[in-house]
Amino acid sequence: MSILNFNNYLINKNSNLPLSQIDCNPWSDLPNNKSDAIEELYQLNVSIADLQQRFYIDRSKKLLVVLQGMDTSGKNSTIRHVFRGVNPQGVHVASFEKPSTRELSHDYLWRIHKRAPKMGEIMIFDRSHYEDVLAVRVNQLKPDSVWRKRFRHINDFEQMLADEDTIILKFFLHIDREVQRSRLQERLDNPIKNWKFDQSDLDARSSWKKYRQAYEEVFCKTSHEHAPWFVIPSNKKWARNLLVARIIEATLNEMNLSYPKVDFDPNKIVIK
Repeated sequence: MSILNFNNYLINKNSNLPLSQIDCNPWSDLPNNKSDAIEELYQLNVSIADLQQRFYIDRSKKLLVVLQGMDTSGKNSTIRHVFRGVNPQGVHVASFEKPSTRELSHDYLWRIHKRAPKMGEIMIFDRSHYEDVLAVRVNQLKPDSVWRKRFRHINDFEQMLADEDTIILKFFLHIDREVQRSRLQERLDNPIKNWKFDQSDLDARSSWKKYRQAYEEVFCKTSHEHAPWFVIPSNKKWARNLLVARIIEATLNEMNLSYPKVDFDPNKIVIK
């Protein structure tokens, strides 16, 4: 499947609708039932694992996958399901929580840049530099005059990464407020999931509209051909996982990756 098949999910200046007008449930090009989606995802897992190995050996490109979304949208779960079976030697995850005192003593991109992927590596950002124009904005941690300049910084940063052979895919995991409510409630009701609950989740939920407005401006100002944003309907976890896997598999597949040719004839070598 070509990456062009996902233009409907691609956010650009001509199709940037308010998030309230974008369906959080599976769209028509996704399977009608969970079992079919799980079967297709298994096949994609096999393909991604093979392509990732070729990508690691080829070492001509880097791949950065950015996952953003409201609390309970499923960033960790997406990573677990989409990258099942890959070689952990070539796939790494960077989670960006509240910055430490040391990190705050540097510029806000310092901790991000040092986790950018190297040649042959797939790096997954669980949250990212976009928190510095999202959480910082909504929680008024910096004045407008400071965080608004960061759109230009981020665009320049991602352009630099792209110029240095980094493929960038950015995914917004799109859920509605009712789904978030039920998932947060499950964290309270299920003792196994109690550890996932944090009071800050409720604080962010109370600012739902402000976060949506912040995301809409992010999409408008930072979705480019070299660093596109995709909106992923995520009310159904199986649809979310499948769609992200489809896009990543198509991206790797279009690179026409192959194993390197050797400079010897294996048939002429005898192991004694």
